[in-house]
Amino acid sequence: MGDPQKKLQQLSDDFQKIQGELQSAVDARQKLESQQQENQSVQKEFAKLDDDANIYKQIGPVLLKQDKAEAVMAVNGRLEFIEKEINRIEKQISDIQERGEKTKTEIVQVQSQLQQAQQPGKAA
Repeated sequence: MGDPQKKLQQLSDDFQKIQGELQSAVDARQKLESQQQENQSVQKEFAKLDDDANIYKQIGPVLLKQDKAEAVMAVNGRLEFIEKEINRIEKQISDIQERGEKTKTEIVQVQSQLQQAQQPGKAA
């Protein structure tokens, strides 16, 4: 009976670890979505500007003048990168959830085995 107990403990530990991984991935996705919204706002603002408008980019404590086309390309590139990262993280979240479900099923099976092993002992 000690062996199923150890297996149950190991599965429980694995499940907690999976839950931690899932939370980290969800946090990362939320951060990316926030960055995506921020960059989409900048993109909308750029669309309102004239082609000869002054755009400044902050690099450390300094503001440097930047060409509008260059700034638009940079924001579009960032948005493309963020979209790819969101898709990658969503796949990762899906994989983690799948592992969690498998582990949860195993935990239920081991608990069921333990209960069945204890029932004949009580009847005797």
